[in-house]
Amino acid sequence: MRTSRRSFVAGGIAASALVGLPRIARGAAPRVVVVGGGFGGGTAAKYVKRLMPEAEVTLVERDRQFVTCPFSNYVIGGIEKMQTITHGYDKIAKRGIKVVHDEAVGVDANAKKVTLKGGASLAYDRLVLAPGIDFVWDAVPGYSEAAAEIMPHAWKAGPQTLLLRKQLEAMRDGGTVIIVAPANPFRCPPGPYERAGMIAWYLKNHKPKSKILIFDPKDTFSKQALFFESYENLYPGMIQWISGKQGGKVTRVDPKAMTVEAEFGEEKGDVINFIPPQRAGKIAQLAGVTDEKGWCPIDPKTMESTKVKGIYVVGDASIAGAMPKSGTSANSQARNAAAALVASLRGQEPPEPSYANTCYSIVAPGYGFSVTAMYAATPEGIKEIAGGVSRLKAPAKDRDLEAAYAYDWYRGIMYDALG
Repeated sequence: MRTSRRSFVAGGIAASALVGLPRIARGAAPRVVVVGGGFGGGTAAKYVKRLMPEAEVTLVERDRQFVTCPFSNYVIGGIEKMQTITHGYDKIAKRGIKVVHDEAVGVDANAKKVTLKGGASLAYDRLVLAPGIDFVWDAVPGYSEAAAEIMPHAWKAGPQTLLLRKQLEAMRDGGTVIIVAPANPFRCPPGPYERAGMIAWYLKNHKPKSKILIFDPKDTFSKQALFFESYENLYPGMIQWISGKQGGKVTRVDPKAMTVEAEFGEEKGDVINFIPPQRAGKIAQLAGVTDEKGWCPIDPKTMESTKVKGIYVVGDASIAGAMPKSGTSANSQARNAAAALVASLRGQEPPEPSYANTCYSIVAPGYGFSVTAMYAATPEGIKEIAGGVSRLKAPAKDRDLEAAYAYDWYRGIMYDALG
């Protein structure tokens, strides 16, 4: 069949117009890249794929196993093993999500590409960053990444968890454990105080002459009254909290001498758990989505970065208003971000988000309590609209139930993130 000059030119014009359209408008599958395979990243990848099955979803995670910070205190205290908190990515891969075990080392927001340490690059139409936290190593004189091998932080679960556990096992009876808590904001606000309880559980049963000192720049912390009640009930005289007003802010550490210098004076420890100040994971900084304090401002309705369009930030790295930096917060933010992201790909308005957080603390086997809250997106940020904490002076059966609920929560959130 002959093709007339008119039909050829018209076809050429149509083809040229098609080439000029975005990929999605040309009928190509949307490409979504998620960096970070924790509670935020895993959940985001899973829900984007669920809401938009035709999307090409790639999850980039450096490590082949996810070792969770939640429940890592129970490993330190000796009531759980590392395998309890170690999870693979096989199940989420079976959901049609491509899992790439490599480290993201760059983001070109203009070209919409993520560069990997292995040399490859991934193109995206939308990007989700869930990089967690990095440490500000030099915030306190004397502390460094090398010092963490002597004074472990154990605030990223894995080898540091085991190191702190081994140090406790090697410590003499009658020794002193020092926990240095960071200023806000930081990952898992109740975590240092739960850790004190779990370490006290171990010491009470194996090294009962020992004591725990908590150095803290803050004057209040999450679930404070519940923690103090539990310390008094379970470990009377073993745990001492030194607040900011009491001179608890640490100004220097000496790993060789195993000393901590605070505003009130100097103290020597047999085991020192130093939790450094934190900021968003490095890839967020490289992507240009962090502020001057190192965290990521977001649109409270969508979790999209307010600094770079097309990039969504969920979990610990984000500035999420009243929401704490927790596993449940990351999971909740990721669900809402996935819905908003899919709506944007379809040219629709994002749905109204509903955020939630629940945080359980266990300070001894069968002794748990919790805090829970609901949040709403407002023009001023994410605000708490309802919530509550476990009651004081609750009967033993309530504490036992809450400890059981904590395990149910853990199983549920792991399924939602990587199951």
